[in-house]
Amino acid sequence: MYVCSHNLYFMGRIFEVRKASMFARYDRMAKNFTRIGKEIIIAVKAGGPDPSQNAALRRCFQNARSVGMPKDRVEAAIKRAQGKELVNYDEILYEGYAPHGVALLVETATDNHVRTVANVKSHFNKGGGAMGNSGSVAFQFNKMGFLN
Repeated sequence: MYVCSHNLYFMGRIFEVRKASMFARYDRMAKNFTRIGKEIIIAVKAGGPDPSQNAALRRCFQNARSVGMPKDRVEAAIKRAQGKELVNYDEILYEGYAPHGVALLVETATDNHVRTVANVKSHFNKGGGAMGNSGSVAFQFNKMGFLN
């Protein structure tokens, strides 16, 4: 029996275009699932695993549904959050100034604050801004809501 091997390797240009768009979609989904998983962990640590008692967890559920995250992945994130061996994420606010004196408040969730402050500082420097001291711009902001 002979098998035509050229079909296995050369499936045409349209396949390559479709494959690239599929992998781009999968990459976006993976990033969203990871981000929402971290948000779920933070919400469960802060308010418990019951969504009727935890408003942040309800918001995470809505975000998970909006990006099509499977229910088993959401439940797995909740179970991971209740485990003792999990890394704790700390929420830290960084303050700074963008070009032309525009005040910025950057809210982060991290397990390594040294790495995060270096990343935030590099983004400020690349954009022509500067990191500020704690309390230098926070008094100008009121938390009104959350945008994804």
